[in-house]
Amino acid sequence: MDKAKARALRQAPFLVILAVAGLGFVFLRPWLGFDMLSDYRDELMHFVAGHYWRAALAFMFIYILIAAFSLPGATLTTLTGGFLFGLFPGVLFNIAGATLGATGIFLAARMGYGERLAARIDASEGPVHRLKQGIDESQWSVLFLMRLLPIVPFFVANVVAALLNVSLWRFFVSTALGIVPGALVYTSVGAGLGEVFEAGERPDLGVIFAPHILWPLIGLSLLAALPIFMKLMRRERRG
Repeated sequence: MDKAKARALRQAPFLVILAVAGLGFVFLRPWLGFDMLSDYRDELMHFVAGHYWRAALAFMFIYILIAAFSLPGATLTTLTGGFLFGLFPGVLFNIAGATLGATGIFLAARMGYGERLAARIDASEGPVHRLKQGIDESQWSVLFLMRLLPIVPFFVANVVAALLNVSLWRFFVSTALGIVPGALVYTSVGAGLGEVFEAGERPDLGVIFAPHILWPLIGLSLLAALPIFMKLMRRERRG
C-alpha cells in the first residue's frame, strides 16, 4: 500500500465524522427539542421503570454516538439523563457517554491528522513550534481549562487535543474529570424537568452562566491555570 492510500485510510474516520455531523446538523436539528422530550416522557419513564439497565445502556450508547459524531442534541441528551435517571446516577451515565464519545472523535482526529501535524511542528522552528512546546509543558492545565471553561465548544476541545497529539490517557482523564461541573449542573436541571413540563415552561439553559455557577467554574479554571502562571514566573526570574 502506498503512502497516499495509507494516509487516506487514516484520515477516513475523521472525515466520516465530519460528514455525519454535517448531515445531522441539517436533518436532525429541526426535530430535536424539548417538545419531543415532553411528548414522549411517559413512554420513556415507563421503559426505564420496566427495563432500567437496558434503558441505561441504550442511553449511554446513544450519548456516545451523539458525542463521537458531534450530532446536535448533546445538551438535550444530558438533560434527558437527569430526567430519566435523576441526578445520581444520571450524572455518571452522562459523563460516561460524553467521555467515551469524545474519545472516539479524539482518536479519529489524532490518527488522521494529529500525529503527522505534531511531528511537523516538532521538526520545525519559529513561533508555532515554541507555542506547541509551551502547551506541551502544561498539557494537563490546558486540557482542564478547555473542559472547565463553558466558552470552549466540546467538539473544539476534542479536536484541539488531537491536533496537539495529546496522549490518550491524559485526554481521557482530563475529559472525564473536567466535564464533571457542567455535567452536574445540566443533569440537575434535567432532574427537575418533570416539574418544568407540568408547569408548561421551558428549562433555563443559561443557568451555567448564573453567578453562583459561573464564579466557581472560573475559580476552578484559575486553579487549573495556576501551574502555567507559575512556569511563566519562573522563566521571567531566570531571564
